[in-house]
Amino acid sequence: MNQKIMSEPIGIVAGWGNYPLSVARALKSANQSVVVAALDRHADPSITKWADTIRWMGVAKLGAHQKLFRQHGVKKVVLAGKLFKDKMLFHGRGWIDLMPDLECLRAFFHIIITRRDDSRDDSLLMAIVNSYQRRGIEIVAGTEYAPELLAEPGILTRTRPNRSTQKDIDFGWKIAKQMGSLDIGQSITVRDQAVLAVEAVEGTDACITRTAMLCPRGGFTLIKVSKPQQDRRFDQPTVGTQTIDRLKRSGGRAIAIEAGETIIVDREEVIRRADEAGIAIVSLSSSEIANGR
Repeated sequence: MNQKIMSEPIGIVAGWGNYPLSVARALKSANQSVVVAALDRHADPSITKWADTIRWMGVAKLGAHQKLFRQHGVKKVVLAGKLFKDKMLFHGRGWIDLMPDLECLRAFFHIIITRRDDSRDDSLLMAIVNSYQRRGIEIVAGTEYAPELLAEPGILTRTRPNRSTQKDIDFGWKIAKQMGSLDIGQSITVRDQAVLAVEAVEGTDACITRTAMLCPRGGFTLIKVSKPQQDRRFDQPTVGTQTIDRLKRSGGRAIAIEAGETIIVDREEVIRRADEAGIAIVSLSSSEIANGR
């Protein structure tokens, strides 16, 4: 990281999970000033430890987020952490319950008012990116500051996939990629070369839980991929300890991810828990994928 970047504060819009914490820690380790817009009912309170400036705000207070960053001279912002899209948009009164501010209404006008545009993840997130760009703020990938979070290729656990699991990975990979290309979801579950569940608006954890109901015998594989045209600035596939814990409770025996495109949060703990649970983590390289794996 060059001195020019080091001298500028970096902003984080912090959602749910440990990924925002990992990005904030990486920035502080590089002596970077960190300004955080922490999302109410999403962000972990412990992120305060890594923030030079922090303000807690609603998810739909887009103008307030931007005002905070502009006040502190932030030119680059990381969107980090999960948002519970189903609960935000399809519970209660939807967008109305979020109490969007004027900038939010402007950014999402053709999604929430005219309904001209769809509500896919990429559509929602690009609306945010465009809103920030209009104010001279660039949205950047968190892995630009914490590249060590990206999975390396190989079998990451001592636990190795058996022949049946490997067949499920080979079978399911292209299907998962096709689902990603449609912006439906990033994950599918497979057993005996049959697709059990496809992630949609509910997210990966709920997809795993649903798989347990469909396949109480367990022994299934989770395949989690990036989209064919993945924008690293947002919505990168992410694996953490909760993913492993949920797989363990649900009877999963392996997870296949994409090397160089998947974020592993708390990597050492993820691998330790996976090995304790007898779950293999397989990280496929681009060459393996190109060769039909």
